[in-house]
Amino acid sequence: MTMFDTVLVANRGEIAVRVIRTLRALGVRSVAVFSDADADARHVREADTAVRIGPAPAAESYLSVERLLEAAARTGAQAVHPGYGFLAENAAFARACADAGLVFIGPPAEAIALMGDKIRAKETVKEAGVPVVPGGRDPDLAEAARELGAPVLLKPSAGGGGKGMRLVRDLTLLEEEIAAARREARASFGDDTLLVERWIDRPRHIEIQVLADGHGNVVHLGERECSLQRRHQKVIEEAPSVLLDEATRAAMGEAAVQAARSCGYRGAGTVEFIVPGGDPTSYYFMEMNTRLQVEHPVTELVTGVDLVEWQLRVAAGEPLGFAQEDVSLTGHAVEARICAEDPARGFLPSGGTVLRLREPQGDGIRTDSGLSEGTEVGSLYDPMLSKVIAYGPDRATALRRLRAALAETVTLGVPTNAGFLRRLLAHPAVVAGDLDTGLVEREVEGLVAAVVPEEVYEAAAAVRLDALRPNGAGGWTDPFSVPDGWRLGGTPRPARFPLRVREAVEYAPRGTHSVTDDRVSVTLDGVRHTFDRATAPDGVWLGRAGDAWHVRDHDPVAESLTRAAHSGADSLTAPMPGTVTVVKVAVGDEVAAGQSLLVVEAMKMEHVISAPHAGTVAELDVRPGTTVAMDQILAVIAPHEEAEQ
Repeated sequence: MTMFDTVLVANRGEIAVRVIRTLRALGVRSVAVFSDADADARHVREADTAVRIGPAPAAESYLSVERLLEAAARTGAQAVHPGYGFLAENAAFARACADAGLVFIGPPAEAIALMGDKIRAKETVKEAGVPVVPGGRDPDLAEAARELGAPVLLKPSAGGGGKGMRLVRDLTLLEEEIAAARREARASFGDDTLLVERWIDRPRHIEIQVLADGHGNVVHLGERECSLQRRHQKVIEEAPSVLLDEATRAAMGEAAVQAARSCGYRGAGTVEFIVPGGDPTSYYFMEMNTRLQVEHPVTELVTGVDLVEWQLRVAAGEPLGFAQEDVSLTGHAVEARICAEDPARGFLPSGGTVLRLREPQGDGIRTDSGLSEGTEVGSLYDPMLSKVIAYGPDRATALRRLRAALAETVTLGVPTNAGFLRRLLAHPAVVAGDLDTGLVEREVEGLVAAVVPEEVYEAAAAVRLDALRPNGAGGWTDPFSVPDGWRLGGTPRPARFPLRVREAVEYAPRGTHSVTDDRVSVTLDGVRHTFDRATAPDGVWLGRAGDAWHVRDHDPVAESLTRAAHSGADSLTAPMPGTVTVVKVAVGDEVAAGQSLLVVEAMKMEHVISAPHAGTVAELDVRPGTTVAMDQILAVIAPHEEAEQ
């Protein structure tokens, strides 16, 4: 069997960088693809060559089968690695590659189509003897949901990753939730077909990694615990799971192997199970992901198997070089997903330019990332930016290393969840391994840094003071020009700076400071606080222990003029950078309190903008398709009392 000479990576960001790393190690030439928005992206720079496939903004460019195949032909690629997301689980793309004489580095198109349809997938594995969750499907979705009884989980048949999933505990809201799930499924996967499953309270989410070659060999590489989730999106994953004993691990592994065999699988794939925490022997098949998983590094670290390498080897026709009895799990690995989202704003998607970046590496630490300083994080793609993975001889060591690594992580310019994840990993239930898929949602308020510490304002004021200080040219400094509040013959009056993080404040610095280009240290009440810093056009970014604050220069005069211009009416602003997808009202319309007015979408996530009170639409500054910045005014609602005056 001969390894490929050239492989095109049909993806972007951290997974493209990850695949390129293994291609380089194998001596295989890598081809990256990019839209204009990604022309200077890290995956483009690290590949051996790169091909432009579309203008900016262009999420659609990475979905253009025609352009990808053309790029492969131009560069002499023999195979295509789809990464995950985009076209990774698209059976039509796999067939198009084969028709163009290219090897698709993934399972056969038939297996993708079968397992991509969650309804058919459940029926197929059930016939193979794998237990499945009770449920129903379109077109009898609502009827099946009512027969199952609350709570139920709505899921898109065509996709995964938590998008379009809705947990319904009140069946009087069923029709509304079905409509919302269909919209999200259609936006994410181009298919709004849904299924419904019985919801198991306090479940654990455990998945089994499988590998299959083209010679009839199928093995599993143990499990990953993926129970720490928000909105059905995994945030922390680990291997192995503390829940399973050897007998249960072997039984679930064999069930996963049978599921893979039932669809004629080839390559790396993942079989996902829902497991009642009180009875791990009662596990149910949920779905099979016919691609590399985001959390594959934890399996690589505990097994010593490079999954991307074996994807390539299997696609090149090689048999697996090991049997099931050769697989062993050594040590423990935990992964945290760094996402462009703001925990203090309800985890809404964020964006911006990466002004300062520090990603941990070292003993027991691995960072998979597509970031570099200057990277522009927009609203078109999935919010995940990077992954930090820690390995240790035992779970406690891996958790400690990951918490320390997250504290060292700096991504200034784009709000992320790094600090939130660090606190989550220190939660007593997580440390004890007492996990379930609802844990994060139950504990979220205590894990979000909602209060801005005083030292953040002190550090921001120190940066402002430092910028105002004269340089002392000629060896003498006029004391009246130093912004320390000094007055001739009078009591010093410290300078006060109007600043804003989430709320506007006027802050007078009171401690001692040390300011450099990339650091700020302040001492308050005898305690020294040190921050990473980056200068932004409208203020300063400060970071510490995984948390970051964008301290803006606040203009109280401009704010008062804006309030006066709207005569006390409520301005509805964009909660995140994104695109307006739905506008349900027009200027002059009467609206009720809580009425849905607009929908803003970012990173495939919908956010409904509702009327804060009954009134009249006085201004409407957007229409469907309008791109908006965070906090941009979308509409103004005049209260009824004011409208009548």
